[in-house]
Amino acid sequence: MHSLFISDLHLSSHHPVTTQLFLRFAEHTAPHAEALYILGDLFEYWAGDDDLETEFHQQITGVLRSLSEQGTHIFIMHGNRDFLMDEHLAAACHAKLLSDPTLLDLYGTPTLLTHGDALCTDDVAYQQFRSVVRNHDWRTQFLAQPLQQRKEQIEKLRAQSEQSKHVKAMDIMDVNTAAVHELLRQHHYPRLIHGHTHRLAKHLHHVDDHSCERWVLGDWDTKANALRCDESGIRWETIPS
Repeated sequence: MHSLFISDLHLSSHHPVTTQLFLRFAEHTAPHAEALYILGDLFEYWAGDDDLETEFHQQITGVLRSLSEQGTHIFIMHGNRDFLMDEHLAAACHAKLLSDPTLLDLYGTPTLLTHGDALCTDDVAYQQFRSVVRNHDWRTQFLAQPLQQRKEQIEKLRAQSEQSKHVKAMDIMDVNTAAVHELLRQHHYPRLIHGHTHRLAKHLHHVDDHSCERWVLGDWDTKANALRCDESGIRWETIPS
């Protein structure tokens, strides 16, 4: 019995190599797991659940639905690129949407799951943007616009975000240690798994006389990667290319 964790796939019809890696993962690796946790940014971006009918989105939701029907439980968390995902998408995938953060007992070990962007507190501009777009009123007003108009606005925001990364210090876009420690403290010092930063690694944090593992998932633009967790612990899962 084991569970798998992935994040930051950024799936898009414009990224066929990553898509094929995910399809092979869903066919050959994920069916052996009792649960698959997708910790944000499954898609390059998500403009709203009324965009479910495109051929590409039908392909991805169909693959996840098939995986669920084979017996693997699917859990999806919002990321910074697809925070507009809602229950219609979850239903199409036969998945459950997770709140961020989510604490669970994972084979006897308390484990906290988060996308990770809320921990990047040194990036003040991004945190201000995040607080605006996660506001209920902003979300309601944005989703009331025609789908194509929403997509055009998101494309502009994505381009601006990519430009801003070139002028930001790399450390600003990583998690803030104090923010990590405070999150661990609030949830009674669990193991932590997150994505977002694309900096695949294992870290050990010493917080108030507690030692807490922090596992960071990488993005799939660089290399397909997953964590495998069972009662013996966590390790990186090999994903055939």
